[in-house]
Amino acid sequence: MNNVNNHMGPAPSKAGAAPNPRPDPEVVAQAKRRRFTAEYKRRILTEAGQAKGSGGVGALLRREGLYSSLLTTWRRERDAGVLQALAPQKRGPKSKRDPVAEENQQLRRETQRLTEALRKAEIVIDIQKKVATLLGRPILTAEPEEKP
Repeated sequence: MNNVNNHMGPAPSKAGAAPNPRPDPEVVAQAKRRRFTAEYKRRILTEAGQAKGSGGVGALLRREGLYSSLLTTWRRERDAGVLQALAPQKRGPKSKRDPVAEENQQLRRETQRLTEALRKAEIVIDIQKKVATLLGRPILTAEPEEKP
């Protein structure tokens, strides 16, 4: 039986060299979008500025797993002087919710509900007055208020 490193694990490395860990080839079920903090972006831009020439920027990008277009975008945002440009942005459509209109609609519904409750209460009071009159005990009421 001549087994030459078959199923024996990684090949032995050179003396004194650190073993090269291989990334896990398993694909995650749900990919997760990376989010970069402002401090991380600033650090990478600084390192990229210092690594000009002799493939230093490419090595930085490979090490960090970034694309050169990200550097371009981050530089443009930094140079534009936008303070929040380096902070992560919330994705998705902007909220079209208007809190004032929402509150207005809620108040209209509440008014409608209360108006209906008042109408029912007035009907009950009117019936009580008629029953009291039929029983010979009329209910004395003050002058009714004017309705708007």
